[in-house]
Amino acid sequence: MRISDLLKLALRNLLRRKARTALTVIGMVIGTISIVVMVSIGIGVNRSFDEAIMQNGSMTMIQVQKYGIIYDEDGNFVDEKEQMLDDSVVELLKGIDHVRAVSPVISTYAELYSGKFEKGVNVMAMDSESFEAFGFPPLAYGSYPTKENPSTVVMGTETMKYFYNFSGRNFEEKDVDPLTEEVTMKFRQYQTHPRKKEFEMELKDFAMMEETDNYEYCYNFYMDIDYFREIWQKYANTLTLEERKRAMSVLDSYEEIRINVDNIDNVTEVQEAIKALGYAAYSEMQFMEPIKEASNMIQLGLGVIGSIAMLVSAINIANTMVMSIYERTKEIGIMKVLGCLVRDIKRQFLLEAGLLGLLGGIIGILISYVLSFLINKYGSGIMGSLVGMETTGKLSVIPFWLPFAAAAFGMLIGVLSGYFPARRATRIRAIEAMKTEG
Repeated sequence: MRISDLLKLALRNLLRRKARTALTVIGMVIGTISIVVMVSIGIGVNRSFDEAIMQNGSMTMIQVQKYGIIYDEDGNFVDEKEQMLDDSVVELLKGIDHVRAVSPVISTYAELYSGKFEKGVNVMAMDSESFEAFGFPPLAYGSYPTKENPSTVVMGTETMKYFYNFSGRNFEEKDVDPLTEEVTMKFRQYQTHPRKKEFEMELKDFAMMEETDNYEYCYNFYMDIDYFREIWQKYANTLTLEERKRAMSVLDSYEEIRINVDNIDNVTEVQEAIKALGYAAYSEMQFMEPIKEASNMIQLGLGVIGSIAMLVSAINIANTMVMSIYERTKEIGIMKVLGCLVRDIKRQFLLEAGLLGLLGGIIGILISYVLSFLINKYGSGIMGSLVGMETTGKLSVIPFWLPFAAAAFGMLIGVLSGYFPARRATRIRAIEAMKTEG
């Protein structure tokens, strides 16, 4: 029997019992929705967690800070200790396996001026040779500093926004374009000598980063650390003797040292090696494990719910096919008497079961898209409270492959559910079937 004939016969048989077919399809719809929505939430939660972590820094970066915080295995605060960070520590950290780059960091505050407008900005001085290893974003214009040309100041996209004029009667605000407007930078942490001119530096050699999700790169200035030492020395020379000593102490040790690891899988190993050297170290990875565990628990729970719903759907399809066989016993006998092959009878029942699964799967997928939209619109706050972390982006993500996989899975469930009933149908003896009333 041709497949087209089997298909027509299967559709006709399904339409003969419209109510039963509809109820069976609804059960499959519920099962498909459960699977698709649960998988999409699992994917969305993982992406949301990754985006939230990436906004705070690189997943392969470890920080050793001057005031190191010690955590227990559960991520709870235990103690804080002051750590002396200097060039000897930098060299020590460079010797650890899987370390790709190490850079000391000097962080300070500066004030920017453009005419009557001003604002504050944080300045980060690092080894410019490590910028690429730490994944600094591409530049909108300009170029990163090098050891041959270290004087470039790299600006984040937000650093030239929201300059304020505090001198006028009316409070004013503006964004500054450094390409067309003059911008000067001043350090004012210490007292200037009364007989010396206040230090200021016009920003002539600068570059602007492209917009990025990492807030640190958006709001900071970055400079080569050797060049920073030069201009800080000039600034210190304008201070009183006592203040100069305090200012120069900034260069004696570092606020933090950043380590870039060659692979995300090696971050924990490198962090443990740093702790073995006696230094408290921090990385985003140490907080990822409990978050991932919470995410996995959520996915496991959702998966169990989806699996139960799909199991009920499979039982429903099997029950429908068994009932269909009992009602069509005489029809099966007639088909055998007329010479219909056993495999064609089996194919017919399998095709009917597969169509039930496929139809339920398609309808379930369409409804899943609607539910995914509603979850993304209203469900972020609920999920954030469950895992104890604010989620970002879409909570439910349906990748392009998931609908096709769900439809195929639905049809497969239908075929598997109809296998034993179809096998039972082929074992009915023609003579006994012909004696059946109906």
